[in-house]
Amino acid sequence: MSHFKEVNKKTVYGPVKSWRFGLSLGIDPIFRTSICSFNCVYCQLGQIQEITAKRDEFVKTESVIADYKEVLENHPKIDVVMYSGSGEPTLATNLGEMIDSIRAISPKTPQYILTNGTLLGDEFVAKDLLKLDKVTVKLDAVNEKYFQMINRPAEGVTFESTWQQMVEFRPTYHGEFEVQIMLMPMNKVDIQEFAKRLSELKPDLIQVNTPKRPYPLTWHRENRGNHEKIFDYKVSELKTMNKAEAQEIVDELRELTSLEFQMFS
Repeated sequence: MSHFKEVNKKTVYGPVKSWRFGLSLGIDPIFRTSICSFNCVYCQLGQIQEITAKRDEFVKTESVIADYKEVLENHPKIDVVMYSGSGEPTLATNLGEMIDSIRAISPKTPQYILTNGTLLGDEFVAKDLLKLDKVTVKLDAVNEKYFQMINRPAEGVTFESTWQQMVEFRPTYHGEFEVQIMLMPMNKVDIQEFAKRLSELKPDLIQVNTPKRPYPLTWHRENRGNHEKIFDYKVSELKTMNKAEAQEIVDELRELTSLEFQMFS
């Protein structure tokens, strides 16, 4: 068993050294298996085991806090806490409890979340996210066709419903609001529409990524935060665009919107 697997088997995983955030610690409110309202074609977790938009409690808050305290014993100077993990973190009904509990232990440590935005219209989810220092929302497509092709959402989840929730949440949130785009060959045709939507949303930053890891053919918990491309299972290579092509699109979006972009490729 690799060192990566050994440190990636609990509800709290990492820490991972990030050039943007420093020492980043992942919090997994899902944990028991991969559960998400998306089943993205590029997901580092592979095929999502349970595709749903229904909220539930997946792991006890006490278990998360116990794991968090254990990590702090070895890494007392965590720079950032990031809610992500084995699926969509806002599906966890006890997300707010986790945020409050970690804030009580580490009041000065920023808390961030990476969400697909499908539950931003839920009043309880919105209330929880207002407690966070940064919310990063996924926006991989700007029409229903590519939304269904790339994100493959749970039944009943549409692009327009997800988009409207983002638009309505945006003015209520006063922390750092970012958008993350996974740029793929199939969604590069909508640059003008991307620019229009981003100009409406006005995020503080747009992160543009291209897939860096192959798509696992089966789910493995070890893929949470696996930036080291460590895998010993079957994968499928994704069709991606080269760095120059991706940079050209980012430059065009920047010119059309006058917003701040950051590209990872």
